[in-house]
Amino acid sequence: MSAHYNKPAQSNSTGLSPTAAWISGVLFTFLLAFLGYLLAQIPGFNQVGQLACAIIIAVFYRQISGYPNAIRSGIVFSSKRLLRVAIILYGLKLNIDIVLSDGLGLLLRDMVVIAFAILLTVWLAKRFKADQTISLLLGVGTGVCGAAAIAAIAPIIKAKDEDTAISVGIIALVGTVFAISYTILRPFLPLDDVQYGMWVGISLHEIAHVALAGAPAGEDGLAIALLGKLGRVFLLVPLCLIFIFLMKRKDKNQETNAKIEFPWFLLGFLLLSVLGSYVFGQSIPFPQELQEFVSTATTWLLTAAMVGLGLTVSLRDLRERAMLPLAAMTITSILLAVFTYFAV
Repeated sequence: MSAHYNKPAQSNSTGLSPTAAWISGVLFTFLLAFLGYLLAQIPGFNQVGQLACAIIIAVFYRQISGYPNAIRSGIVFSSKRLLRVAIILYGLKLNIDIVLSDGLGLLLRDMVVIAFAILLTVWLAKRFKADQTISLLLGVGTGVCGAAAIAAIAPIIKAKDEDTAISVGIIALVGTVFAISYTILRPFLPLDDVQYGMWVGISLHEIAHVALAGAPAGEDGLAIALLGKLGRVFLLVPLCLIFIFLMKRKDKNQETNAKIEFPWFLLGFLLLSVLGSYVFGQSIPFPQELQEFVSTATTWLLTAAMVGLGLTVSLRDLRERAMLPLAAMTITSILLAVFTYFAV
């Protein structure tokens, strides 16, 4: 008679079970996200923001302590799954009705801005012989809506996690510098509040950057700034579909068997955009407190996801691969600011 026994669950070299390693990895990303939040409360760093601060901490942790392989499964879950949940929830920030009813003129400008930012950044990257993937992600982030756009496009173009993290970190830092510069220039510009708000909304990178730079223009200026920005967010989905088409065409021309997976989380983004625009607050109650909770949760999920990506960054490679894309993006951002200034 053969002996029967229960086989113990597999564990890694640290003695953690797979479940414990997964939980520890997820909690670790939130721990670094919390440290990023604390760092963002310090004067000076408060202008950089929680997202960028958390990425900086994650990158430096990686250089000092290495990648925590024992809890990799949880970290990867944060950088992949939580990131998609954050993008889906991000859809609640988009009010489709306002964009379509009040912002069609801005929407046309937004389309030009997106095309200008992406094409110019990619063209400059080729001239500089810069990393094409990072440059493309930076162009998308500059043209659309920063980190969220980069995160949405990255899986479509098969970008590495390290490239995504580098791009998000750069877009957060550069966008903050531009937002602060706008507020400094505001008193010296011959623009009224609405014109200034329009300029801010169609040229800056993240929604947070638009809110920061648009605040000095008062309620009307900030409202038009956010409207201009929401138009660019609205265009994220059709932009993703364009990239899917281009990638499939590229793979077909190269006769590869690579498959482009449809980013299904974008359907969630669209669904919540529709619900937030036409259902929540109308047919279904959606209290202000709940809206604020969802917005805060979105920020924390996105921050934890970016920590997971930031842990993949090697500073040794960063110097070699990020400086030229950074130069291309900075030039594009400056020209975009000048171009849109005269357009308003």
